[in-house]
Amino acid sequence: MTRQDAFILSFRTVVSYRLRAILILLAMALGVAAVVVLTALGEGARRFVMNQFAALGTNLIIIIPGRSETAGGFIGALVGETPRDLTLDDAASLTALPGVRRFAPLNVGLSEISAGGLLREVTLAGSTASLIAIRRMRLAQGSFTADNGPNPAEAVLGAKIAHELFPQGNALGQRIRLGDRRFRVAGIFAMQGESMGINTDELVLIPIDHAQALFNTQSLFRIMVEAESRSAIEPTKKVIRAALKLRHDGEEDVTIIGQDAILATFDKILRALTLAVSGIAAISLAVAGILVMNVMLVAVSQRTTEIGLLKAIGATHTDIRNLFLLETLWLAVAGAVVGIILGYLGSLGLRLAYPQLPAYPPIWASLAAIATALVTGIAASILPASKAARLNPVLALSRR
Repeated sequence: MTRQDAFILSFRTVVSYRLRAILILLAMALGVAAVVVLTALGEGARRFVMNQFAALGTNLIIIIPGRSETAGGFIGALVGETPRDLTLDDAASLTALPGVRRFAPLNVGLSEISAGGLLREVTLAGSTASLIAIRRMRLAQGSFTADNGPNPAEAVLGAKIAHELFPQGNALGQRIRLGDRRFRVAGIFAMQGESMGINTDELVLIPIDHAQALFNTQSLFRIMVEAESRSAIEPTKKVIRAALKLRHDGEEDVTIIGQDAILATFDKILRALTLAVSGIAAISLAVAGILVMNVMLVAVSQRTTEIGLLKAIGATHTDIRNLFLLETLWLAVAGAVVGIILGYLGSLGLRLAYPQLPAYPPIWASLAAIATALVTGIAASILPASKAARLNPVLALSRR
């Protein structure tokens, strides 16, 4: 039997047994689709988290009051004392440090905002103008200098807040009230949506000293620092730690986090998660392989006469085995193609349902799913093919 004859005969056999072919094809397709969709989900989650951190700014260093480590803490913690707060003086001391491009002290809280008889609660951030550059915020109108001067202090409104309070679009220059203080609207943020739990569209930014007065505190929530370059992040962290330790009487009572370290940690975790879910999905391909083996074993018992006839007209053991392997190969290829189509449609459905999730299946996952489907199908058909090849032609023709 020539190779061309084997391909043609195996294809016609697959087509002639439609129900069996559909069952095997469906099992393979669902397994491949599951791998593609789940890896797209895992990869989408990884990209979403990476994009969220990237939106925070580049070369970012975050200074948090208190030590997060469980070892090497300050002695006062043993007797229940709290670490020293971060202050505006601490932030100001970063000005001349090498590697620091810019910094912004930050306080965050909730406050009531009112204008024109309208009142609602907003997330209030107190900082300097440097925060806009560090966090890569965009202003649609106006500016923010955080310069108090003799006039009411400046405030920048999120796009949604500005529209709600001033639906006519004349927010710039208007007076608003936050708590018991008056502010002048100096700018409006562009629509940016939510980033790391903070929705800029519903944020109000005011000068840091006014925020401390409204929140009745002298401490800072965070100090955001932008290093001069990516390579300068680690050296700058060490310089900042040493400078703050000196200011805090030799105590290391702050936590300094580099953006790269956070990104690397999340990237490693989410890549492992992607591999885990793809491995779980691959189990469905193993189940499909078992179905292939069962169906093909039944097919051998149903086609004994056909096998005996082929052997009687000269087909060898190898020819019979190759026919069964080729039949499974046709089904595996078709199942893989249909599975890829279903998987990409499923990924598209995820992106439509959750536009913020970039659920694009990675190329390696698609190739791995196809390869696994082919290997599983061929491996599952070896036993039935060998059984068919060993049939005695006389007994096969007599159906014994």
